[in-house]
Amino acid sequence: MEAFLVSTGIVALAEIGDKTQLLAFVLAARFRRPLPIVAAIFVATIANHAFAAAIGAWITSLMGPEILRWVLGASFLAMAAWTLVPDKLDDEDTELAKYGVFLTTLIAFFLAEMGDKTQVATVALAARYDSIVAVVCGTTLGMMLANVPAVYFGDKIANKISLKLVHSIAALIFAVLGVATLLGAGASLGV
Repeated sequence: MEAFLVSTGIVALAEIGDKTQLLAFVLAARFRRPLPIVAAIFVATIANHAFAAAIGAWITSLMGPEILRWVLGASFLAMAAWTLVPDKLDDEDTELAKYGVFLTTLIAFFLAEMGDKTQVATVALAARYDSIVAVVCGTTLGMMLANVPAVYFGDKIANKISLKLVHSIAALIFAVLGVATLLGAGASLGV
């Protein structure tokens, strides 16, 4: 349950103001059809985060517990710093409109999420926790918690949320996880 809850919280916070959330705003404004956009975000996120979690589990199998602890601790600290850097939406992420709402969103989200903060966080979380399913379910829920409101209420809520505060909170959580991991907090899990 810890893997699920931590994964949900970290990704939900890290996703606010992220380029995939900006993409959700753009797609919602362009197509004005929230249901297929939300469905495509869900499918793209599951596919992307399942892949990322598998990579995280694989990395765990390659490293001994002591090396893994240092790599994960440093990764979480790097994620803390990266979370403080604002994202910008690339033009190529929105040039797929010829494929229809669902397929455009699916392709754009899957590609935009490659190498993104939340995908890297999913790799680290899957390496940290010995529960791929809980991590994928948690990170997917976190993505949905951040992106569904963006699709449905984007115009109304975009200016009411302090992105700097949300990014600071997410960075703090990543930093706490990094320090805790470096200090051996995951020793009972083999990390």
